[in-house]
Amino acid sequence: MRAFVVTKYKEPLQEADVAEPVIGDRDVLVQVHAAGLNQLDEKIRLGEFKQILPYKLQLILGNDVAGTVLRVGQSVKGFKPGDEVYARPHQDRIGTFAERIAIAEEDLALKPVATTMEEAGSLPLVALTAWQALVEQGNVQPGQKVLIHAGAGGVGSTAIQLAKHLGATVATTASSSNAGFVRDLGADVVIDYRNQDFEKLLSGYDLVLDSLGGENLQKSLRILKPGGKAIGIAGPPDPAFARRAGLNPVLLLATTALSSKIRRKARKLGVSYEFLFMRASGDQLRRISALVDDGALRPIVGRVFTFGQAPEALQSLAAGGFRGKAVLSVTA
Repeated sequence: MRAFVVTKYKEPLQEADVAEPVIGDRDVLVQVHAAGLNQLDEKIRLGEFKQILPYKLQLILGNDVAGTVLRVGQSVKGFKPGDEVYARPHQDRIGTFAERIAIAEEDLALKPVATTMEEAGSLPLVALTAWQALVEQGNVQPGQKVLIHAGAGGVGSTAIQLAKHLGATVATTASSSNAGFVRDLGADVVIDYRNQDFEKLLSGYDLVLDSLGGENLQKSLRILKPGGKAIGIAGPPDPAFARRAGLNPVLLLATTALSSKIRRKARKLGVSYEFLFMRASGDQLRRISALVDDGALRPIVGRVFTFGQAPEALQSLAAGGFRGKAVLSVTA
């Protein structure tokens, strides 16, 4: 089976012949038609998460998939061969940059009827991130004010639509060339990040979804109202994440130290900071499928690459220049 693998951190992806997936009793074997590309893939390739995601190399990369069910384990009840599905595999079982992958039934859902395979393959990680940030951790309610950074990107373009569906007033940061695009997605306020300072223009927000970290995150705390919350997906990890992830005591102490400065600043301002590392969930993907088929959420595919272009496609994430997600078309 063909796949693209990481053989050594920081080195380019390599195409390789790998063993066929092992299918457990509760697993579903999927023929991969499309695989979304994410910043997480590049961070894994660079070894940035190797302390909290200690993968064994060689590693098949890829965190998003859409495809067709080939075979199911003997205990699987919800899927059958021929079903068109999509998923973000569990973090311990990634590997969608391949011709086939075995996925736990609980992490899988039928793809939205209204989407192509490429569109469906672009959705799982960013849609689950948006859902878990806005619905689970953010508990966004109608009438609340939400700031979503990098609105033209994969997470941002999805989160704007979901926040608007939840009834929020939505602000976002984007380039002037993307202002019309993010407004069409539902943004009420657009900040040109190249020429405007969002901290000087926004105040009294209930929630910020930050995908940039650093100074951007610190400034985001200052536009929140008392009791507001900033959710970061670029870090730093916090102790709650470390406990959920079951990290050892040394790593728990390390994550506590990494986020101590930003959590302390948040407390002084009367607000809070939480880190989000999204998890796989077939149940949530079923709810996302319903939103897509109802027209409340649409996938944004900015570029489609062939399977053989996987190394180039991953590098394209750093260069940017497109809206939404880049996707590998794996099989016709």
